[in-house]
Parts: sequence; structure tokens; C-alpha cells
Amino acid sequence: MSQKPKIALFPGTFDPITNGHMDVIQRAEPLFDQLIVAVGRNPDKNVIFPPNERVEMIQQIVDEHCQNVSVQSYKGLTVDFAQQVGATVILRGLRNVTDLHHEFQLALTNRAVGDIETVFIMTGENYGFTSSSLIKQIAAGGKIDRLTSLLPDLVVEKLKKMTKEQLLKSVDPY
Repeated sequence: MSQKPKIALFPGTFDPITNGHMDVIQRAEPLFDQLIVAVGRNPDKNVIFPPNERVEMIQQIVDEHCQNVSVQSYKGLTVDFAQQVGATVILRGLRNVTDLHHEFQLALTNRAVGDIETVFIMTGENYGFTSSSLIKQIAAGGKIDRLTSLLPDLVVEKLKKMTKEQLLKSVDPY
């Protein structure tokens, strides 16, 4: 009797993907047969990159560093997408206890409504303060060169090509 493959789903907006995200992906990859980075849409967030561009960018980045990682976009509930792709767990990165409080509630809800477990991985100590929201604020202030230790090179290159207006819109849409 063959065992079903262990497939993890790592959902997020990833706008933009950070080295903190990549740290979680690279440390989680050996734990699973397959890892799917699921690029979601959050109507409450202002984005720099459209979903299709995020998927392409993330796929290019993970292809350089990982072997069993794919990237897909999705709409709707994460638990529904997890079931659709055959994921056995949802993977979440934790930076601090504030993240844990929020993620704990999500994990319990996902288990109740989707019968799926959540696995938490602490981010590396170098990335405990990193968030895509803070990255966008720094970039909008024109300080993109300060982000090189926090972002993959491809993301830095793409941010440098954007206008100040594009960057500001992701922080303040008005």
C-alpha cells in the first residue's frame, strides 16, 4: 500500500515575496514531497504587483533555489484550494507572538471547516521584523537600495523599474 504524498500549501499575498518568505520555503521544502506556494488575492490589501506577475516572479525565484516547489494563484478560501490541489497541510511562517495569535485562530478555523492541519515554521532571526507592508512603505519612500538584504534580487530589480506613483499607490491608494 503506497502512502499518499505529503503536499504542503504555503498561502499568502506575497506582494512582494521577501527573503523571509524564501527562508520558510527553503526550510520547509525538505519536509514535504511537494510544496505549493499559493498566491492569493486579498481585497483588503493594496498591491504593487498584479497576481500573474507575482506568480511568474515567485516561480522564477523558487526555480533558482528549490526543486519540489511550484507556484499557483488562487481565489476564494484557502482551505478549498488546499483540497483542490490535494494538500495535506497548510504551511505558515511565524515571525513573532502576534503572528502566532492570528495564525492560531486561522489554523483552528481551517481544521474545523476544511479538515486540514497547519504546520508552523519560525522564520529565521534575520527576518523576524520583515513584512511585505513595511517593504512597500520603504520602497515608496524611494529607499529601494536599503531593501537588498530583505528581498530577492529579482524583486529589487522590479521595484527599481517602478515609478514613485506606482509605489505610493500600494501604500496609500488615495
